[in-house]
Amino acid sequence: MKIKRGDTVIVISGKDIGKKGKILTAFPKENRVIVEGVNMLTKHQKATGPMQEGGIIHQEGPIDASNVMYYCDKDKKGVRVGYKFLENGDKVRICKVCGEELD
Repeated sequence: MKIKRGDTVIVISGKDIGKKGKILTAFPKENRVIVEGVNMLTKHQKATGPMQEGGIIHQEGPIDASNVMYYCDKDKKGVRVGYKFLENGDKVRICKVCGEELD
């Protein structure tokens, strides 16, 4: 997966197409991500004690990583992510449109 936690992404397919948000959690083995404000699920929670009350909770659900693209602030659109090796041997992510380093 070329995107990771903390990246700003834009949804390119599904019911939330066009929404932008920050990645809260990434699951590389399942190729899924949880994006802030995207794929909101409704969960009915029962009260489990005197301190925690029950009710309807809205929370983000995971979506497939192929349905999101990295959002480049410089280009103001979703872009593909590539890799480049620096002179000292470090591997960094780059924007394939403007060539800017992302890490």
